Amino acid sequence: MPQMSRQDPLIENHTVDYVPLAERHGKARDLFTLWFSTNIAPLPIVTGAMVAQVFHLNLVWGLLAIAFGHMLGGVVIALASAQGPRMGIPQMVQSRGQFGRYGALLIVFFAALIYIGFFISNIVLAGKSIVGIVPSVPMPASILIGALSATAIGVIGYRFIHTLNRVGTWVMGGALLAGFIYIFAHELPADFLTRGGFNLAGWLATVSLGVIWQISFSPYTSDYSRYLPADIGITRPFIATYLGATLGTILSFAFGLVAALATPEGTEAMVAVKQATGWLGPILMVLFLLNIISHNALNLYGAVLSIITSIQTFASQWTPSIKVRVMLSGVILAGCCVVALGASEDFISQFIGLILALLLVLVPWASINLIDFYLIKRGVYDIASIFQADGGIYGRFNPHAIVAYFIGIIVQLPFANTSLYVGPWANLVEGADLSWLVGLVVTCPLYYCLATRQQTQKVKAVRLGYTD
Repeated sequence: MPQMSRQDPLIENHTVDYVPLAERHGKARDLFTLWFSTNIAPLPIVTGAMVAQVFHLNLVWGLLAIAFGHMLGGVVIALASAQGPRMGIPQMVQSRGQFGRYGALLIVFFAALIYIGFFISNIVLAGKSIVGIVPSVPMPASILIGALSATAIGVIGYRFIHTLNRVGTWVMGGALLAGFIYIFAHELPADFLTRGGFNLAGWLATVSLGVIWQISFSPYTSDYSRYLPADIGITRPFIATYLGATLGTILSFAFGLVAALATPEGTEAMVAVKQATGWLGPILMVLFLLNIISHNALNLYGAVLSIITSIQTFASQWTPSIKVRVMLSGVILAGCCVVALGASEDFISQFIGLILALLLVLVPWASINLIDFYLIKRGVYDIASIFQADGGIYGRFNPHAIVAYFIGIIVQLPFANTSLYVGPWANLVEGADLSWLVGLVVTCPLYYCLATRQQTQKVKAVRLGYTD
């Protein structure tokens, strides 16, 4: 990415508006470093430890399930990311071209809720990490430090986020590699390779976790590719995002699995990391803290863009300024800190359970988004219509997309296995939430049929002279 010139503002000056071609910059490889660095963090490491501790897979079967799940789900995030250079607008704004100007509001609301939920969870996690490193710092102060740091990064915006993750790729990637080397260079437990085994439920549950993990990023991936030159194409952003997202998460999940197997059975995940990595453990804890803060900036950035998108839906002539984005960031920061400071000990697990339940609404959205972009409109959208008060050629509501979306949610419910709701068929494969698979299988062909039928009807109407 080129160095910032005198004309380039320190704080990003675009919000949800179209990024002009003259202001495009960067390389596809920036997407690799962003998604690789972002996913080397405590949460994926803790989740990877679950593969042995909860799903009782051994090392080989665990690694196979981790790799397969993320490689499968990575296709979704990579296809979503590749839309950014072509569109030049945030992902949620683009949804107006599929659901209509007002039809997209529900999806934008859910996306904002998920961003805010993860932001709160991560500032609590950052607070606990700071206390773990420096016990003399009170928990409330630690939470505020984590929150303010993430907000500062999110406010500065796109360029700074990419710059941090370019550095983070080398630092975090090197640290994780050093952790692997340390573990394997020391004596391993006798049951390191034999603890656990293969069970279908655990294997499918691990695969599902990988798929859901990747899909959860899809509502904001093009937010970080929309500044790339429009002529960069689809292939290069796809490959860069796919490799970054999958390699980063596979390595983190695998590290959690290895650390869990390298310590006595039942050891808490992050304690296992400290024990398994010896003198390197405290260094890893500090780096993980910094990565939590950096990653959390993405959640704040996405939340702000989603809220601005919602407001701008009712004020088509309004072009939000830098001040608006800064002000909204401050409001979100204050509200999230109030919630985080009053959080209970098990807040993170409870809140993550709520957010994962809300991911039920993302699967049909992702299905419609990808089918519409790649198979229906083939990447050709009327940007001006997306910002018009009446939705332009996309209208206020697209009933075909909305119908497909709600059916996609409904068909998942019987198979859902979340902390909030367990469907009657949730335990067809015990412990594995396969609702995402049902959502994809139903929503993709349903929307394609409805959308192509709509196009056919319009063509016939034009030929018969029934339209202008």
